[in-house]
Amino acid sequence: MQKSYDNRATLYLVPTPIGNLQDITERALSILSFVDFILCEDTRVSYPLLRHYNISKRLVSCHEFNEDKIKDFVLNELNNDKNIALITDQGSPIISDPGYLLCKYIIQNGYNVVGLPGATAFVPALISSGINANHFLYYGFLNIKSSKQKNELESLKKFPYTLIFYEAPHRIIKTLSNMLEVFGDRYVSISREISKVHEEIVRGPISSCLKEMKVIKGEYVLVVSGCEKESYYDLSILSHIKLYLSDGMDEMQAIKRVAKERGVAKSIIYKEYLEEKEK
Repeated sequence: MQKSYDNRATLYLVPTPIGNLQDITERALSILSFVDFILCEDTRVSYPLLRHYNISKRLVSCHEFNEDKIKDFVLNELNNDKNIALITDQGSPIISDPGYLLCKYIIQNGYNVVGLPGATAFVPALISSGINANHFLYYGFLNIKSSKQKNELESLKKFPYTLIFYEAPHRIIKTLSNMLEVFGDRYVSISREISKVHEEIVRGPISSCLKEMKVIKGEYVLVVSGCEKESYYDLSILSHIKLYLSDGMDEMQAIKRVAKERGVAKSIIYKEYLEEKEK
């Protein structure tokens, strides 16, 4: 029998397959069979998965429109020593899916919340992208309004590490066009239908990918290369040095780093730095 780490009733966050039904762990199946009932985003989506694995459990809807209302019901069930699983339609709960408000509330009331490892779309998209995965920012969905989306992209323009976004098929071309306008022609990897029959990855500069995309179907994951060093030329010497000071470098370390990146003598960077500081 599956037990929580302190033998109290527990809310389990259980990832479900994003496509291929085999992409579920033995532990996830064990938890789904063990719990008293399952919270799910859409019962019509969850029933076939559970039926496939011969799991018969009561399903209770928990989605973005009722999550705040259902949290007291869930807390009461935990008070009655009921173990509960939370699943979403596909992938890991809470990552661009419902569950955060409920999870936070249950933690605040002293009960266990245990997250299981498992399927989530951005990880296979990232590791198969050919883009540096040592440091990255998972952003999720951008704003659906073009003007607000551009503002979001502007705020991310200088971010030096890999960026990851989710996007719907009817917005993918517009989003890529906005990225091209704001970021420039960066290298991207665009994955769709991950782990499904028609899985596809398009890689290359944004302009090339826009031309290559023939079939606009399925959910998309965009992996975008980070801001290249050359874009630091858009910064003043003072701003560039302050960037590294904020990272914990001392003044001389930051000056050396800026001089190396710009290919300029350290003495010249130091002189301009002092002049800008005094303005």
